[in-house]
Parts: sequence; structure tokens; C-alpha cells
Amino acid sequence: MTLGVLLELVLLAAIWGASFIFMRIGSPEFGPFLFMALRTLIASIFLLPLVFIAKKQSLFSGYKMKIFIVGLFNTVIPFVLFGYAILSLSGGITSVLNATTPMFGAIVAYIWFKDKLTISATLGLFIGFVGVYFLMLDKINLPNDESVFLPTIAAMLASLCYGFTANYTKKYLSGISSIVLAAGSQVSATIILLPISLFFIPDAMPSMSASISVILLGVLCTAIAYIIFFRLIANLGPTRAISVTYLIPAFGLLWGGLFLDEKVTFWMLIGCGFVLVGVALTTGLLNQLRRSKNAI
Repeated sequence: MTLGVLLELVLLAAIWGASFIFMRIGSPEFGPFLFMALRTLIASIFLLPLVFIAKKQSLFSGYKMKIFIVGLFNTVIPFVLFGYAILSLSGGITSVLNATTPMFGAIVAYIWFKDKLTISATLGLFIGFVGVYFLMLDKINLPNDESVFLPTIAAMLASLCYGFTANYTKKYLSGISSIVLAAGSQVSATIILLPISLFFIPDAMPSMSASISVILLGVLCTAIAYIIFFRLIANLGPTRAISVTYLIPAFGLLWGGLFLDEKVTFWMLIGCGFVLVGVALTTGLLNQLRRSKNAI
């Protein structure tokens, strides 16, 4: 993995870490369906002109149904599930549940493609998950209230969708431009979500902060983020690309501390260290650095 790809991985984690803050602000006011419909609509408006400017619109031919499936499983279902989950769960807890995506991705790859996980990659997945636990150790106080059960299951199902789509994209759409794939998936999601969202119009006008949140979520955390994500799938493969989710809680805590005055504790710092080691093992970075050192 090159330095440029590594930087893209970290940048994507930083952007998606911020998305949970935006969802926490906007989803309660707009509602999950309308909020996510606006998110995909804004992303589509941002991405489609880029496709035509790059003169890549012809690349849609022959892949429309496959791109539609990506839009369904990588956008529609997980977006709505996370939008619902975050109504009851904090952004931190939701980001932790999102960090199970590499686990699901590896399981899907093992079942579907018979992929074998190396010992270091398996260890990296385990260390990363332990890191996520330490990251939130003194932040998560799991309540006994049964009302959190369904939101938790919803967030886990969303992560399963991401794991499935990463493998699906690698198998059927690896040769497609990341801009085309990102635009097509968001347009497909908008076609599905927008009509449904009309049945969930809020009674009160959302606040300015909620409106700004959905705009930033659509442009930064969706349009730009998915271009980076699909590039990473093409360069790293699905299992390594979705290991970015291990870094997301770390950035979620960082942005929460900077903008929402959330406290950063010792265990959070320890967790960040574990997460970084886990990602390095999962993506093969440590092995590459070792080979480079031996070559010198």
C-alpha cells in the first residue's frame, strides 16, 4: 500500500467520522427517510456534473442494474438503518457498531469467494475490534432498556450491508470509474428514497444547523467520500478498504471533542493505538514496511 493510498484511507475515516455528528444533529429533526433522501439527492446533484465533465457517462451502459444494487445495499438500506439507530443511540456508539463492517466483509468474502485470511490480517481484525472497545470503554454504559435492542440490530445490519457491497463491487464493478460508481449509486438511492420520504415530512421546519448538517453530509460525507471509498476498493480490495471503519470512531471522538466539547479519556487514547495497529495489520502495511526495510 502506497503512502497516497494510506492518506486516502485516513482522510476517508476523518470524513466519515464527522458524518455521525451531522446525523446526530439532523436526523431527529428531518426523520431518517427524509434526511437520507436529501443526503443522496445532494450527493447526486454534486456528482452527476462531474461524470459529464469527465465524459464518462457512457460507462453506465451495461452496468445499470449492478450499480442499482450497489445503491440499494450500500446507500438506501444502511443509510436509513443508521438514521433510525442514531435516534436512540449516541453517535459514538453508532460509530462503534459501524466498525464491525470489516468483520462482516471478511465473513462475506470467506463464504462467497472462499478467501483465506492471513494470520496477521485475522489478528489485525481482532486487535482493531479490541481497540474499538477500549476507545469507548468509559463512554458506553449499555442501558437495560429494551428500546436500544432494535437500533443496535439496525446498525449491525447496516454494517453487514456495507460488508456485502464491498465484495459485490470488487467482483462485478472493479473496472468502473469511482466517480461513475459513486454517482450511479447515489442517483439510484435517490430514486428509491425520495418518493418514500414524502410520507415522512416533519411537522416543523428543521433548524439551520440541521439543514447545514444534511448539506455537509451530502457533499462531503457522501459524494466525496464515496469517490475515495470506491477508489480504495479498487486499489486495496474490499477487506482492506473497509478496514477504514476501525478508524472512524477515533475521528468521531476527535471531532466530538473539538466541536461538541466531548471529553477524551485515557482509555480512548489507548483504543486509538490499538485501532491503528489493527488497521496496519489488516491492510498489510506492517508487512510492506518490513519488506521495504529489508530491501534497504
